[in-house]
Amino acid sequence: MIEQPHIRPARTGDVGQLSALAARTFKDAFGSENADDDIQSYIRESFSAERLCTELGNPDNLFLLAFLAEADPPVGYAKLRTGTTDASVRGACPLELHRIYVDRSAIGRGVGAALMQASFDTARRGGHETLWLGVWERNEQAISFYKRWGFEVVGDHVFRLGSDDQRDLIMERPVNGAA
Repeated sequence: MIEQPHIRPARTGDVGQLSALAARTFKDAFGSENADDDIQSYIRESFSAERLCTELGNPDNLFLLAFLAEADPPVGYAKLRTGTTDASVRGACPLELHRIYVDRSAIGRGVGAALMQASFDTARRGGHETLWLGVWERNEQAISFYKRWGFEVVGDHVFRLGSDDQRDLIMERPVNGAA
């Protein structure tokens, strides 16, 4: 029987595990299709314990951690943030789903769905009407996942990975819309 993932907000004491999980899942997701120097540069810049500690302390950010068992390390996370909205987002009162990643060991166990549902629940509680995200145009698995959740492409922007400019699709969905 598959356990139901447990989701909770990250705390400062989680920063070490969050940093390791973020680096590992990012490399797993994009390492095979990008230059290692670009991947390592992005990981150093974005997922250091110092950077994540600062982000955890910023009230514009909320990290959600997913666990399959309470005593085990997290197997997924989502980062929600306010204060920055892509110009192509049309929906009212938006909240960005800035990151959502699941460890390879937990794929197929409902972790991604639990994190997505928790993101919508958080958005609703915060009075947000729109959830939006950016996704690499070549990440077909993620795009398919987001479409199953009712997200639609509304634009694009440049995402810089190390020294490589890439195209991200901007997707959004009403918080109270049907998936």
